[in-house]
Amino acid sequence: MTQTTPHQSSLDAEQVGYKQSLGRRHVQMIAIGGAIGTGLFLGSASRLHSTGPALLLSYAFVGVIAFLLMRALGELVLHRTSSGAFVSYMREFYGEKAAYYTGWMYWLNWALTGIAELSAVGLYIQYWWPLMPTWATVLIALAVVLAVNLMSARAFGEFEFWAAIAKVGAIVIFLLVGIVVVGLRLNVGTHKAGLQNLWSNPGGFWPTEAPYAWYGPILVMSGVVFAYAAIEMVGIAAGEMENPRREVPKAVNAVIMRIAVFYCGSILLLVSMLPTSDYKSGTSPFVTVFGRMGLPWMSNVIQIVLIVAAMSSLNSGLYSTGRVLRSLGIAKQAPKFTLKMSSSGVPWAGIILTSIVYLFGAVLNALTPDAFEIALEASAIAIVFTWATIFLCQLRLRSLSNRGVIPPSAFQMPGSPWTSYIGLAFLVLVIVGMAVSGWISSPYFWHKTDFIVVVIGIPVLAILFEVGWLTVKARVAEHTGGRLKAVWSNDGPNYPSEPGTDEPE
Repeated sequence: MTQTTPHQSSLDAEQVGYKQSLGRRHVQMIAIGGAIGTGLFLGSASRLHSTGPALLLSYAFVGVIAFLLMRALGELVLHRTSSGAFVSYMREFYGEKAAYYTGWMYWLNWALTGIAELSAVGLYIQYWWPLMPTWATVLIALAVVLAVNLMSARAFGEFEFWAAIAKVGAIVIFLLVGIVVVGLRLNVGTHKAGLQNLWSNPGGFWPTEAPYAWYGPILVMSGVVFAYAAIEMVGIAAGEMENPRREVPKAVNAVIMRIAVFYCGSILLLVSMLPTSDYKSGTSPFVTVFGRMGLPWMSNVIQIVLIVAAMSSLNSGLYSTGRVLRSLGIAKQAPKFTLKMSSSGVPWAGIILTSIVYLFGAVLNALTPDAFEIALEASAIAIVFTWATIFLCQLRLRSLSNRGVIPPSAFQMPGSPWTSYIGLAFLVLVIVGMAVSGWISSPYFWHKTDFIVVVIGIPVLAILFEVGWLTVKARVAEHTGGRLKAVWSNDGPNYPSEPGTDEPE
């Protein structure tokens, strides 16, 4: 006999004060925008250069994992919608300590990513105004996204809608031009475009000889994961959607097609238009192609899109961290200050806190860029951790619904539990791949950034988070009446009644 869900007062407390103001077009564009960012517009250049045409397989395979991730998230969202997203699901299925780790890891991811994006905006602006001080650009960019986020969730949705329009528009233009150029086998500079470049590229389709390595397309998958990072934003935005039960399945199911068209389609055309060795790290491959075609004005367009993509990432970072910090605050796992919310349903305190970190971080990045590189790579660990929590929560949800403890979700992940096991196994391989690629990246130990992050960074993070948990544990226990375990056991509720919860401010 399926039981009704107990303990809803504490879980539902996270939703008090939020406005369901995100409509269909916002949801669709948040889903698209989350899957298109600087990882494609800029990061793909270095991957093409080091990997060759087989990068197409890397993007396709990781794209399938990303789709499985979104299906797992979709099952969770239709089980229970929450702006606390992964934090709230970990609290329900694995307990308070798991929620603490998840929330602060996700905050760390966006804090470090946002600092990097803020610094990147300064560099992008110097493309036109080389004398423009980076600190001025940082202040202007932060002021813009902070103002947008403090208005309302709908203002965030509008910003993301138009940012996604700009990103998608640039990709669509490139796809149309690329199809014509490759289809008619026109010259791109001195090189003839065409699908034959897939195998006539130096080293062939899957280069194995120096400077390439046979395992290159496999190792690069750890980097490709971060190109897809932020697609999980739909899970947080679901808490403020007008109709999540209708919109989330549509947005999730469309992800695989968008990845196939925008990512794999773009990589296929880039490989078909120029030898992969022509693409250089730090220069957008789209800028390289249009420059060779004698269309330098398109370089300006791509540069604008890069700024839009970075601002969109900043915008998403403030939006998501504000809501995750409030979820932690309600559970007494973050300062009480983070509970504060405006009359328009904006958790402004958490947003302000993150923006202050962005500001100091951008200054630190300008002063000590080498030290910051390691911190930025640490955000990669947080992304993997977040994706893993989604798969783990889906597995627990399905296990409990199969036992009849809770009702099944209306949007179930196909092939469960094996599809989630595949996702988790892949994420383990990503961490191993980071360590290996980091080790072989430099002969000098302290320049093996990814290796250091995995081998030293993970234990250090674990110690810091454990110390943090021990610091707040007594407060959390007092707040919950000592109920730190998950809401559910295999046979039903872990606790017979719900302790009183503080009314969020």
